[in-house]
Amino acid sequence: MFDTLEADIVVMQETKIQRKDLRDDMVLVSGWDVYFSLPKYKKGYSGVAIYTRSSKCCPIRAEEGITGVLSPPNSSIKFRDLPLDQQIGGYPKPGQLSDSVDEATLDSEGRCVILEFPAFVLIGVYSPANRDETRDEFRQAYIDAIDTRVRNLVAMGKQVFLCGDLNIICSELDTAGLAERLRKEGMTIDDFLSTPSRRFLNQLVFGGRVVGERDKGREEPVLWDLCREFHPSRAGMYTCWETKKNARPGNFGSRIDYVLCSSGIKDWFIDANIQEGLLGSDHCPVYATMGDMVDLDGSKLHVEDVMNPPGMFKSGKRQREWTSKDLLPTSAKLIPEFNRRQSIRDMFFKKAAPSAKASPATSQSSSQEILKPANPAADDVSHESLPSESSAPVSTPADQTAVSANTSASPQKPAPSKRVAESSTSPGRPQKKGKLALGRENSVKSGPGLSQSNLKGFFKPKAATLGVDLPNVAEDGSDPSSASKPDTKQSAESGIKGVPQTGRTKNEFDAENESVDKLEGSSEPVGSSSTEKVFDPIQAKQSWSKLLGKRTVPKCEHGEDCQILVTKKAGINCGRSFFMCARPLGPSGDKEVGTAFRCRTFIWSSDWNGRQ
Repeated sequence: MFDTLEADIVVMQETKIQRKDLRDDMVLVSGWDVYFSLPKYKKGYSGVAIYTRSSKCCPIRAEEGITGVLSPPNSSIKFRDLPLDQQIGGYPKPGQLSDSVDEATLDSEGRCVILEFPAFVLIGVYSPANRDETRDEFRQAYIDAIDTRVRNLVAMGKQVFLCGDLNIICSELDTAGLAERLRKEGMTIDDFLSTPSRRFLNQLVFGGRVVGERDKGREEPVLWDLCREFHPSRAGMYTCWETKKNARPGNFGSRIDYVLCSSGIKDWFIDANIQEGLLGSDHCPVYATMGDMVDLDGSKLHVEDVMNPPGMFKSGKRQREWTSKDLLPTSAKLIPEFNRRQSIRDMFFKKAAPSAKASPATSQSSSQEILKPANPAADDVSHESLPSESSAPVSTPADQTAVSANTSASPQKPAPSKRVAESSTSPGRPQKKGKLALGRENSVKSGPGLSQSNLKGFFKPKAATLGVDLPNVAEDGSDPSSASKPDTKQSAESGIKGVPQTGRTKNEFDAENESVDKLEGSSEPVGSSSTEKVFDPIQAKQSWSKLLGKRTVPKCEHGEDCQILVTKKAGINCGRSFFMCARPLGPSGDKEVGTAFRCRTFIWSSDWNGRQ
């Protein structure tokens, strides 16, 4: 994924995971550090993550939450109460936030991660959506907290980069079908822009349309909408589409994901856009690209110099490598389950030793780490790095063997010959419980234990092997010859289930399973007669289907099968199913005539005779 995005900082929203769901491939990513904000109470809800490429940028502080009331790992001190040199700053002051929702509740849903670089403060946020009236109070309180934190940071003289899913439509250019929506709701465009969330965003960004007087404390805008700066009049630049309506192919969506920055770093960016072609979500990525050289305090500097702590880069050249000592307390790599561990792929690769004849141009390309399989016989490289350090893997040719990089300084020993996996039941070798013999486990077959039957025994009658006659069974499940066999019930139970397991020896089990294996390939049914019939429930179900006939779906105006959906909107029709055109919604958002998009076909399921 990171290779596809070609980014150095990746901000994700709505991760919908908890700490127990974290895996190695989420945390121990080669060449990357990661910071999570996870929901405290709700499962599979919300969540934000920020990944940073260690070879390009290194944050100096990291926090979880927008208000600063949370605490670092293994500490009871709030972020806002830490020493000044450990704070990011800009925390809401008393009176700046309403008392409707307390700050601890605002930060309990895993909606924000804040990283500070020497150049700016990065805020990755997932703002609450406007789904129903029960969340209006929480949503308004959260966007007020965002506005307050951003403005406080800017007032401190820090540059701010705010990005993420704000769940807010800023202007009429950022949503499809607005005119029809306003007509149905009886609203004007001013009413639409005057809703609290849109009013907040338009007062926060430069060029926003504010209806009436500005709110107190929001007299001036502080952030720039980078996508609109590079594409001021572009229509259809949407980042989210409703999946239930299949609205993405027709591009009937909205722009609710943003990359915003303060004035001091606005000129650092050379491009900003959306990546609508990347699928896999109901949202598409939004990106902003910095130039190689940036202007800081009137001086042109390499972007690596301003994105990293002093001493790590100089004039764009790396002075020292990133190490585990650069990890911040909130890094996910310091979670006890992952601390001092590394990806299994990192065990087979190491960094290439710098050549003494390398030119300055070659050393400058260290931002793209060059790695190769370790070879202790050829390179004299120290391998005392901590296990938590990681590096990007590279592929090796098929005829080349990757050797573990964790080698010692002792003379190289000859490679041991390939050991043949032995059966766990081999004589003279103690059997290790819970360990599999790799490589040949399929070729080793052990007989079942004293209380264990072969799997085939559950599907094959065993009457033939135990000397018990299996009675003929009619299609209705009765025995046609029961009148002449008084002990039919007892014989049938014995024939199907076999004799009780109590008292059977292992040899009897082996003989039984061996007989079943031999009978498996036989075309003759198992039992006392070759003409007996067995009741098949699947075949019976198919017979009923043929008798009743298959229910067909109606055709739409395109001559294609309709899809069936269920009404979930509250009202008299809630719960009713209906048929409609299966094609995606068109750009107009309406059911269209004579186009390649969704037509007007609509039929209640109760009104459709599906067998005509």
